[in-house]
Amino acid sequence: MKGESRQARANGAVAPLAARALEVGYGGPPVLRELSFEVRRGEIFGIMGGSGCGKSTLMKCLVGLLAPSAGEVELRGRDLWRLPLREREQLQRSIGVLFQGGALWSSMTVRENVALPLEEFTALNRAERERLVRLKLELVGMADAADKFPSELSGGMRKRAALARALALDPDLLFFDEPSAGLDPVTARRLDELILRTCRLFGTTIVVVSHELGSLFRIADRILYLDVDARGAVALGTPEELRRGDAPPSLKAFLESWASPGHDGRSTHSL
Repeated sequence: MKGESRQARANGAVAPLAARALEVGYGGPPVLRELSFEVRRGEIFGIMGGSGCGKSTLMKCLVGLLAPSAGEVELRGRDLWRLPLREREQLQRSIGVLFQGGALWSSMTVRENVALPLEEFTALNRAERERLVRLKLELVGMADAADKFPSELSGGMRKRAALARALALDPDLLFFDEPSAGLDPVTARRLDELILRTCRLFGTTIVVVSHELGSLFRIADRILYLDVDARGAVALGTPEELRRGDAPPSLKAFLESWASPGHDGRSTHSL
């Protein structure tokens, strides 16, 4: 297969997503450098870190919105940024993205927003598209809001509608950018449960970029911790492993700051 990595072929197994010696920036000093990791099939993989550590920059690179200055991003064992444009765009259709604000088209109803990827990228007829739209909306509990516009939805409803759209093409890999941002604790927990259910029902590999540690520690199988001073990752492991006493000092300080009452207006003692 064109663009398939030598390592993937040698191992006989291809990770849904991998970064190899990745360096990413915006023309000046790199925001991230020498970053390498693999996301396992069917897991919920968290990415966390303080402000300015490069979480959003990394996600943009992984989904094909920002080219790296060095290294590789592998989707299904294929080097995303070395593929011809048409092949890269085709590969990108195997991933879904739920952006922080939902990014729904304000002039379209919920139903029309979810149908849009199906209209653009499939040969399904109208009846088939409508059936799939109904299915996706029922999955996220939004069937009764199909004919509403984004301005008529609460923050949690917009997130669920955006998730239905992200699931429209049945992606193998699904990205969430700060899914709990702007949500009250009850709504945020319900969204966590929806993410878990999506992973379990469909075996979807999920990457969650978030600063909400309570949420990440509830749902993630493994978490990558990015450190702003190191300009890269200093820890990768299960939530239990990251809590251990031998964690890097910067990670310990980060977790302790978030466990303090009143941080960001909340207490996260549950970590």
